[in-house]
Amino acid sequence: MMKELQEEILRLKKETGAAILAHSYQSPEILEIADIRGDSFALSVAAQKREESTIVLCGVRFMADTVKLLNPEKKVILPVDQAVCPMADQIPPERVRRFKENNSDFTVVAYINTTTRLKAECDVCVTSSSALTIVKKLPDNPILFIPDANLGGWIKRQLPEREIELWDGCCPVHAAVTARDCALMKERYPKAKLAVHPECREEVLTYADYVGSTSGILSFAEQCKEDVIIGTEKSISDWLSLHHPDRRFPVLSKKLLCSNMRLTGLTDVYRALLGTGGAEIQIDPALAQAARRPIMEMIRLGE
Repeated sequence: MMKELQEEILRLKKETGAAILAHSYQSPEILEIADIRGDSFALSVAAQKREESTIVLCGVRFMADTVKLLNPEKKVILPVDQAVCPMADQIPPERVRRFKENNSDFTVVAYINTTTRLKAECDVCVTSSSALTIVKKLPDNPILFIPDANLGGWIKRQLPEREIELWDGCCPVHAAVTARDCALMKERYPKAKLAVHPECREEVLTYADYVGSTSGILSFAEQCKEDVIIGTEKSISDWLSLHHPDRRFPVLSKKLLCSNMRLTGLTDVYRALLGTGGAEIQIDPALAQAARRPIMEMIRLGE
């Protein structure tokens, strides 16, 4: 049944002139029918290069918004309207606006996992794969990094010469993992390497053999000769296990399961293509213009 549905989705995709973009945290059956798979940065750049008039974004709301910002002339559909990122709403735009009024010398760096309204208040966006590269290229001004204090803290430790202020945001999924989880898994798999996402807490990163973005973890795990404990969303472990059944990729903790990413199923993608489901992304033109600026700066500096 699943294979038949995938084939019908592929047929509909061709018939409607649509492209399917899927974040790496989507389930394997969705990743298999996607035109582009990757992390937020990869999807942001790829969206601009697609010729299709309709884009179905399998992920969460801020990702679909980003695609729409970069492709205002295209129809962008989020298959499940309730799929949101909890971190995206943690910092009110008004708080940033007040901060800028009193700290005009700061450069405001926003993790891509933010609302469109918050992006409009910031100077440049970053993703976990591009954050360190982009911050290194910024002018020597003090930096406010929002919202993820764990990712921001990791960058701050890599660049001790930079003044970086952090606020109190986090990814609730990655932040739930503890040092005890690391110790237990290291004991259970003593010869395995540990690859973790920088959205995890510092106490977790200290155990890691590799710290990097989703795409970085995938690359590290595929090139590594040893088994690899996966310290990010469980779907990455599922994908690696499916494509390398001769190796082990245990997930670091059962807490590494994003319920919002798991909301999207094949049926949702099918209905989005059929026009009977999903939410078409609409953004006010003035807001879109303001929010597009830090994203374009991200792409410029990230290259």
